[in-house]
Amino acid sequence: MALDPLSSTFAALADPTRRAILARLALGETAVMELAKPFDMSLPAISKHLKVLEHAGLISRSREAQWRPCRIAPVAFKQADGWLGNFRQFWDESFNRLDGLLEEMKAEEAAKAPPRTKRKVKATREKKSGRTRG
Repeated sequence: MALDPLSSTFAALADPTRRAILARLALGETAVMELAKPFDMSLPAISKHLKVLEHAGLISRSREAQWRPCRIAPVAFKQADGWLGNFRQFWDESFNRLDGLLEEMKAEEAAKAPPRTKRKVKATREKKSGRTRG
């Protein structure tokens, strides 16, 4: 069964090795051998990860003589970001409502609290500093 592009993208991103490869490629184009260096796995295993990333549209690979560079392909990232954008808007609106509610609650608490007199403020300061009135 073929996955839709967005499902392929998220399936590819689900693996920490592939995310690490993408993080390295975010720094710039590099060869497969260079990408494989930090991982404790065989070159064929790295190749499989690269194929998954390529199938998902997250990277592109080319061949220039003996050099096989890989690079980020931004289209799939843009599609995923677009899909996630709907949720980002939901959470932003939810947090804004929560901020508003917290401000209302603070204002209500401030209105309920008895006003502090200079005498109470001075006594509180003396108590905190260890001095007592005598």
